[in-house]
Amino acid sequence: MELFHISAECFPVAKVGGLADVVGALPKYQTKAGHEVRVIIPEYDVVFMNENAFETVFKGNVSLGNLNFPFSVHKESTNKLGFELYLVAIPELFDRKQVYGFPDDIERFLAFQIAALDFISNRDTIPDIINCHDHHTGLIPFMMLYCFKYEKLRAVPTVITIHNGLYQGQFGFEKMNYIPEFDLIHKNVLEWDHCINSLAVAVKCAGGVTTVSPSYLDEINGFANGLESLFQNVRYKSKGILNGIDVEIWNSMTDAMLEKNYSIADFETGKKANKEKLCSLFNLDATKPLFSFIGRLFDEKGGDLLPDAAFFALKEHANEINIFVLGSGNATIEDRLKNLIPEFKGNFNASIGYNEALAHLVYAGSDFMLMPSRVEPCGLNQMYAMRYGTIPIVRRTGGLRDTVIDFGDDGNGICHDQASVVDICYSIRRAKQLFENKEAINEVIERGMNTDNSWERVCQEYLEMYNTIIDKK
Repeated sequence: MELFHISAECFPVAKVGGLADVVGALPKYQTKAGHEVRVIIPEYDVVFMNENAFETVFKGNVSLGNLNFPFSVHKESTNKLGFELYLVAIPELFDRKQVYGFPDDIERFLAFQIAALDFISNRDTIPDIINCHDHHTGLIPFMMLYCFKYEKLRAVPTVITIHNGLYQGQFGFEKMNYIPEFDLIHKNVLEWDHCINSLAVAVKCAGGVTTVSPSYLDEINGFANGLESLFQNVRYKSKGILNGIDVEIWNSMTDAMLEKNYSIADFETGKKANKEKLCSLFNLDATKPLFSFIGRLFDEKGGDLLPDAAFFALKEHANEINIFVLGSGNATIEDRLKNLIPEFKGNFNASIGYNEALAHLVYAGSDFMLMPSRVEPCGLNQMYAMRYGTIPIVRRTGGLRDTVIDFGDDGNGICHDQASVVDICYSIRRAKQLFENKEAINEVIERGMNTDNSWERVCQEYLEMYNTIIDKK
């Protein structure tokens, strides 16, 4: 089977969140399963471009109304990621270090989608399926079905994988002329709530819809920023497939970013060494339970709850626990966290920003991982944490509900129901009591480390869905 994944992110080339991890791993395991898998992403001004070799395989020009953008497609020469990687270079739009957050994001990602389809439609072979990821690629299924220039691809099945349905890529009909020519009888397919909604278009047009966990599929039928009825209507072609993690990268026995490698057989000494290293870097006491948070500091992730939760927990357990935060996002949240450092010197610290090597050390060196998310379509941090012997403390939502079972039910983590400061502090209290019972906490750690979150299982579920859609064609 010849597969294309089209995405805005792919680890390790360009990463903002879990989307990059999925697009960097799923194609690798599909390739291992014997399929021809190719990934297309935009070419950003990132380190990866300077450290690897590329060959130009296609050149073209994208027209967005009166705007014209020449582009090139560059193929990574060695398949170092385990699959064929193609980067669409549109210098005027993507020669930037950041992935998102620009006033011309609509133009950027629409030009990318058109360029990607121009490249695919000019190849000698026609793919068996195209898997699009999130709204940045959401117009591709529509263009394949209805735009005259892509008639060659009309019969190719498409899948849209939704990593976060809150972001939908809406724009006004005054930009409809950016889309390559199509019969205007199909204009209504583009419309949702009086505008063009890229994610809604993908959900309408794709042959299959996947979410990154079964529980998230249930949740977006009730809350999806206005798309609830649409998701309800396409439930027949939808499937929740829980993400996996790349166990070759996330492996405490071989991870070069750790102070000391370890396995489930010797995790106590291994985690102790990593905890001591982490605590020495951030002036924390390695003899006390360490609660960490890694991620974006936004309300969606419960980031706004962290400053108060940390304050009250550190007051309640004075000089008895440590809390560490690694992340960035809302400036107000960042400032509130930084203001806690002098007040709780020796028990609290924060590193604002993101550092991949430090993240690995935090997963290995922490005792507990805080994930108080309001919305978590899948979540990977809890899987990384368990893999490294760190117990996740999660709110029951989305993929967190699907992957973490409370230790009170002989599970692998600590769970609470509300995204609230009270619930977080209650879970920290339970965690501290668990920490003081060495036999009990080791049992929870071992259950977590034995949890199978590998991509082999996930890969098979995607392939089964692809085959079902192909058979229907």
